[in-house]
Amino acid sequence: MSRLAGKVVLVSGATTGIGKVSAEVFAREGAKVVLTGRRAEGEAVAAAIRRDGGTATFVQTDVTDEAAVRRAVEKTIQTYGSLHVLFNNAGGSSNADGKVTEASLDEFWRVIKLDLFGTFLCCRFAIPEIIRAGGGAVINNASMVGIKGELNRDAYTAAKGGVIALTRSMAAEFVREKVRVNAIAPGAVKTERILAMIEANPAAKKAVEIQPLGLIDPLEIAQLAVFLASDESRSITGEVFPISGGR
Repeated sequence: MSRLAGKVVLVSGATTGIGKVSAEVFAREGAKVVLTGRRAEGEAVAAAIRRDGGTATFVQTDVTDEAAVRRAVEKTIQTYGSLHVLFNNAGGSSNADGKVTEASLDEFWRVIKLDLFGTFLCCRFAIPEIIRAGGGAVINNASMVGIKGELNRDAYTAAKGGVIALTRSMAAEFVREKVRVNAIAPGAVKTERILAMIEANPAAKKAVEIQPLGLIDPLEIAQLAVFLASDESRSITGEVFPISGGR
């Protein structure tokens, strides 16, 4: 298939989980993909995409580092000449989160910096390039907790609620430049990180059990991201798409 033929896509947090699967699906749909992540293992993911006939480059990047994000976008333009789609996937919570009266302050600032500020930085440098390319799409990976909240996740809820608000603000800001900005709001997804959290924390396991349809396959998130990246969604902006497992 080639729903993304001719498009250049930048994916943050692409070394594992949702980001890795999404990068693979973007490439299968014909996109040239730039994978970013803090871990050097991302090069192996990009190499596997190339072996399967796709086009991919890995740029080791910490999305909380302004200079690193700028370099990743510059590398994208140097390598492929343009940028059409940004998938802000980097993020995540941990068992250090909790009630606002008890949560670790270090965890609060960690998730605010990674999930919200990281999204902000990637948009700051990527959106001007998307505009230069004639328009395109920004997809932010938010969370169901940003829509309806969740017990013992106040820091993460604040960060993802900020991502949702930023999504709507940027959609209004850049609609006339033909940049569409949407968010995906997953429930609990079957990734290594989530499985480890469930194993270590009974409260996390209980939160997953309220999803009648069970843990979400990362491929489901990737498939929605492809739709939002493609011209099939050319009239959609400022929206938040839950994939909640029925919760």
